[in-house]
Amino acid sequence: MLFHAVVALSAFLLFLVQPLIAKQILPWFGGSSAVWTTCMLFFQAALLVGYAYADWTPRHFGAKRQPLAHIAVALLAALSLPILAATHWKPEGSEEPISRILMLLTVTIGLPYVLLATTSPLIQSYFARLRPGRDPYRLFALSNAASLGALVAYPSVIEPWVGTRWQAYAWSVLFAVFVLLLSTLAWRVSRTPTADNDASQAATSPRGASAGAPALSTRLRWLALSAVGSMLLLAVSNHITQNVASVPLLWILPLTLYLLTFILVFDGTGWYRRGVFAIAFVPSVLGMCFLLISKDYQFDLIVQTTAFCLGLFVVCMFCHGELALAKPQPAYLTLFYLRIAAGGALGALIVSVLAPFVFDIYVETALALLLATLLFVPVARALRGWLLWPSLALTLVVIGATIGYVREEYKNAVAISRNFYGVLKVKTYGEPDSPDYLVRLVHGAILHGEQYPVGSLRREPTTYYTASSGFGRAVELERRQAPKTHDAQRIGMIGLGVGTVAAWCRRGDWCRIYEINPEVERLARRHFSFLADSLGQIEVILGDARLSLEREANNQFNVLAVDAFSGDSIPMHLITDEAVRAFMAHVRHGGILAYHVSNRFLDLPPVLAEIAARQGLAGVVVNDPSQKDNALHSSSTWVLLAREHTSLAPLGDAATPLARQPGAPLWSDDFNNLLSVVKWAW
Repeated sequence: MLFHAVVALSAFLLFLVQPLIAKQILPWFGGSSAVWTTCMLFFQAALLVGYAYADWTPRHFGAKRQPLAHIAVALLAALSLPILAATHWKPEGSEEPISRILMLLTVTIGLPYVLLATTSPLIQSYFARLRPGRDPYRLFALSNAASLGALVAYPSVIEPWVGTRWQAYAWSVLFAVFVLLLSTLAWRVSRTPTADNDASQAATSPRGASAGAPALSTRLRWLALSAVGSMLLLAVSNHITQNVASVPLLWILPLTLYLLTFILVFDGTGWYRRGVFAIAFVPSVLGMCFLLISKDYQFDLIVQTTAFCLGLFVVCMFCHGELALAKPQPAYLTLFYLRIAAGGALGALIVSVLAPFVFDIYVETALALLLATLLFVPVARALRGWLLWPSLALTLVVIGATIGYVREEYKNAVAISRNFYGVLKVKTYGEPDSPDYLVRLVHGAILHGEQYPVGSLRREPTTYYTASSGFGRAVELERRQAPKTHDAQRIGMIGLGVGTVAAWCRRGDWCRIYEINPEVERLARRHFSFLADSLGQIEVILGDARLSLEREANNQFNVLAVDAFSGDSIPMHLITDEAVRAFMAHVRHGGILAYHVSNRFLDLPPVLAEIAARQGLAGVVVNDPSQKDNALHSSSTWVLLAREHTSLAPLGDAATPLARQPGAPLWSDDFNNLLSVVKWAW
């Protein structure tokens, strides 16, 4: 029971700390989903370090001294508690985020995470020595089941009820309990006579394990199978959250299926059957390839999520099932897990770091499918000879789909840029000299602005900033209410887009725009003319908007607009009680704080209603539906906040009161829960 308790608790804490620490630092780096991908890289790398420790220390310290040394490491890790990220790690401007995130995580949770990572392989090696003849790999299935439990429990049970700081304290208490249990077990192992019996390490391997020392080709195959599974996990997560639908926490479903495959194949009850999954492999990969190149279902969340998640499950069952079939005897158990961890880290490195530098579009999904197919070919040939030709044909199909996908991504694109924050594309439609010539900036599935650069429409505000939008009405309202002696407007904007807000600036107006992604400013200045054509004074401040505003004196904005809620990268730190209070401090008396809350998947007005009630602010909602006869116009929803009702009263029937909903939570920097505002009927 002690073996099972230590393995289960370590795995639970290992996966519980991942969303916990990621949520702590997410606001500091713009709320981007790339923060999670970078965290995954750290988790995979730390797992590799832990598995290397589990493989190296028993051989160099010996069976009696290694458990005692491990107790010392556990006690040292406990000194890192509690796991609260220090605020001095907050970026101050446009610092390179990946290395900063990795260093922050190393300092904050590095040693505790590595200790947890060592537990599964190390305890299994203890179990193999003390219980020769029994299958230690079933402890790996238990480990993954506990990890899955933590992954499901966090968004559904923990996050809705417990603030971030108390989550960290509770996790730290459980970690202290884990250290106590682990130290007890390690002490008992060190005192057990069989611990010195080297012959016990060569105990008969469980059914299905290979005999003798693994060959180099076998070790490389372990690495490749693990890397492809990890790579496809992150690639599919990126694909469905960036290019299909911006659904918060949608990455949980792929990760759940990924863990489930490990549980099933290492359970020891025969869930993985080569023949069954070899047959399922071909249509699964074909289906994903079809959706990569087809535009008919590009934004169909149900079709895309179903096909890619089922495909991920089948491919990972194949990869991890082959790993289970090739597992060695217990004497080489830690070496086996070390190769698996190395493969997982390699896959995460390719998607998180190498791909953004090498490719300017998301090709990781197609590349992972191609690598999986290449691993499938020899298995198909060994299983049944006639499967060789279909597997080779499948390889050609995947290559063709990759070429077709790349061509489609570059279609109509005059500029493509990729960095930590994702892929930005500038697309053009129509003849360059025609008044109908249109230039758009898109980020994944999200439109970030557009302009008709030729003719009379060149200076006209478009999309979510037309005169009938909530932002347009706020600016016009302030112009009418401003005293004649202060006719010039001071406008603030969080989120640059293509710079459409500059079209609202008249001569003498001053507009300060905050943008976290430097590539957005570069593309906005090079391919759009809103910033250059503006009659007002325009400033673009790079860096996180809230951190920048906290360092500035009172700006006395007539209108301060927050437009950062149109993607899966929901910067929750911009829509908390503390954020609204900080923003209102920069709005002049009688001015307006405007939130653009158009979102297909999130219902954000109730969040702002609770904050407004807490701070005694007046609020209205401006719903601006699409207009078929107006090419400049896009439907939008804005929430306008002011200190007094009289500031918003002139809007009349164009706005509706901001209404509170029973049971709606108050979001703060310490507590916010996306599941509470998800629109379940899409």
